Amino acid sequence: MARHVIAPVDEFPPGTRKFLEIDGRPIAVFNIKGEYFGLSNRCPHQGAALCEGPLIGLAQSKDPGEIEYSRLGEIIRCPWHGWEFDVRTGQSYCDPRRFRVKAYPAHVEPGASVVKGPYVAETIPVRVESNYVVVEL
Repeated sequence: MARHVIAPVDEFPPGTRKFLEIDGRPIAVFNIKGEYFGLSNRCPHQGAALCEGPLIGLAQSKDPGEIEYSRLGEIIRCPWHGWEFDVRTGQSYCDPRRFRVKAYPAHVEPGASVVKGPYVAETIPVRVESNYVVVEL
């Protein structure tokens, strides 16, 4: 699995999302309360840009007339037809066995581990000897 750098953490505050295309696949990455999640930006229903819809919560009911609203900002609603998917897993609560959106792992890594490239500039040893700076060529 190839790694792709999305953005510095400072430029990606909680409650925001970034859209990108990786290897020809439309993907959205979400920062939900400091946790990062990747999701295919294509609704399995009719192909809408799924992740451009609103982030909402999950409404559940154990008994008639009782509604519990939880997980605010963790469910994405398709902007075309209102289908809803869990941003953490891609699961649909409408028909979870038939409809699912591809979820991609996203996490934070130290900058030094992702920005180090294959190119290395020539370095020259420098040291101090009896109060003189000495360069060795």
